[in-house]
Amino acid sequence: MMEKKKTLVIGASENPERYSHLAVQKLMAHQHPVVAIGLKKGNIGNTPIETEKMALKDIDTVTLYINPLRQPAYYDYILSLNPKRIIFNPGAENEELYSLAKQKGIMAQEACTLVLLSTGQY
Repeated sequence: MMEKKKTLVIGASENPERYSHLAVQKLMAHQHPVVAIGLKKGNIGNTPIETEKMALKDIDTVTLYINPLRQPAYYDYILSLNPKRIIFNPGAENEELYSLAKQKGIMAQEACTLVLLSTGQY
């Protein structure tokens, strides 16, 4: 049985055409607990999209769907969660956050969450 990895999706959107939306759905389909943060409140299926940075425990993975210009506002928050890894999805690649994560011993990965899930590498 696969390990369930509690995942924080940053950049979640109710728009079904957005990759962040598909990622939340696919994570849920693979039974990974999901927390979603976006610019606007809403829902993706049964998963609420929050707009505030919430205190969270036991986050395995943070997967980013926000462009690098928006990321500095999240640096401290993401690092304070001490996730095992951060996934930089296409368009979210960010050398600065990548380095900060590495310094804290957090695995930083430039990858596509959807591909990792569909190929069993998540």
